[in-house]
Amino acid sequence: MSLNCIILDDYQNVALSLADWTSLEPVVHTTALTRHYDNQDALVHHLEHADILVVMRERTPLTAQLIGRLPNLKLVVTSGMRNASIDLHACAERYIAVCGTGSSSAAPMELCWGLLINLARHIQTESHALRHNGPWQQTVGSGLHGKTLGLVGLGKIGAAMAKVAQAFGMRVCAWSQNLTEARAAECGAERMPSLHALLSVSDFVSLHLVLSERTRHLIDAAALAQMKPGALLINTSRAGIVDQPAMIAALQSGQLAGAGLDVFEQEPLPADHPLRLLPNVLATPHLGYVADSNYRTYFTQAVEDIAGWVKGAPLRSLL
Repeated sequence: MSLNCIILDDYQNVALSLADWTSLEPVVHTTALTRHYDNQDALVHHLEHADILVVMRERTPLTAQLIGRLPNLKLVVTSGMRNASIDLHACAERYIAVCGTGSSSAAPMELCWGLLINLARHIQTESHALRHNGPWQQTVGSGLHGKTLGLVGLGKIGAAMAKVAQAFGMRVCAWSQNLTEARAAECGAERMPSLHALLSVSDFVSLHLVLSERTRHLIDAAALAQMKPGALLINTSRAGIVDQPAMIAALQSGQLAGAGLDVFEQEPLPADHPLRLLPNVLATPHLGYVADSNYRTYFTQAVEDIAGWVKGAPLRSLL
């Protein structure tokens, strides 16, 4: 009798074509769900016979309640090696193995620059006007050369952001709770003494922190009020780092000139959410890691993880 493997949230219907899932047959039979299910009863209907789940970070949470309703589940494979939406304790109690795959930070860094440049130069606004016979030029964009990029977090992605900013001729400032002078100098950035100091001088602020209790709502109403007039906020990290109601209020009042967003507290974003409607918001549906190179890595290594688990080999375990 074969094992049932189900790939969740295959929005683009590409998972089965990006790796050789047939190599797992006849031991493992794999199917993909292209629709996202918010309703747990509907989700359980599709997953109740699953022995293996392949999940994407931040799409369908594997809560203790959901795991408790999947009696056959034995293995979970996630994209990347960190997934806060999987209840690892519940998996451990059920002896469910949890493992991950490699992931590149290049794709989210590239999208971050795409949002920043698009927002700064009003590309979406001007393109829409051109396609719909609107005004021929209606905005004056903000150039990057000579401007200041403030990086909140200077890890792998933040460091790559700094390198690109330098190529544009920008001044780069950085701050985080544990940032050292040596790390800042290594990345070609100026270490700021406080978040307030960074926000007050930055024309563009980009967030690159892990969400934790220490960083949740780090960018609150008081922090937003400290930003320069005309400054833009870019968040491709985690929505919870920013106080969402405070950000929306600042965008509505014009206190914050604009925001480029790829992450949201609820995903998919509800149809009537104000972030879908505000004209000074450029939003993408959590596309940071969604690139051909990352997808091939995720699904190829997922196949490898499953094959290794079937054979009893050591896993890239999250537990």
